[in-house]
Amino acid sequence: MFEQFKKSMKIEFDMTDFGSIKYFFGVEVLQKANGIFITQRKYAQEILERFNMAQCNSVHNPMVPGFKLMKDEGGVEDDSIVYKKIVGSLMYLTATRPDLMFIVSLISRYIERPTDSYFQAIKRTLRYIKGMTGFGIFYKKEGSEELVGYSDSDYTGDQNDRKSTS
Repeated sequence: MFEQFKKSMKIEFDMTDFGSIKYFFGVEVLQKANGIFITQRKYAQEILERFNMAQCNSVHNPMVPGFKLMKDEGGVEDDSIVYKKIVGSLMYLTATRPDLMFIVSLISRYIERPTDSYFQAIKRTLRYIKGMTGFGIFYKKEGSEELVGYSDSDYTGDQNDRKSTS
């Protein structure tokens, strides 16, 4: 049935069969017998090189435990163009790195007027990426269809960090 579908698609559209997918928009796809693993290892390394962090020391978590990033009214404003470029790159990386979602959403709140403290948080995140470039998402072929999620239930962020929706 698959071969018949491919033939009909080739007749209808100008297309070529290159076999199994390996890369798609910067996402590396590794197909195995027990599932599919997607990662952005190469893109993560390119981010580190682009922002001069390729030679940095790695860390084991994206932010210092207990650290709270808050509005820095008195801080000296830093280069917002570079900050926006880093945040945008990190946002694309979250497609295969859900472990970065919280810190990227946090640092993106301060994109309008970044200060040195926000750049320190971004550098910490890049150092985390340095040590974890091979992380990704593995979709099992078989197994439980139950979705399991984890959260940090003891988060006590500032009330100003929370926004209500109606």
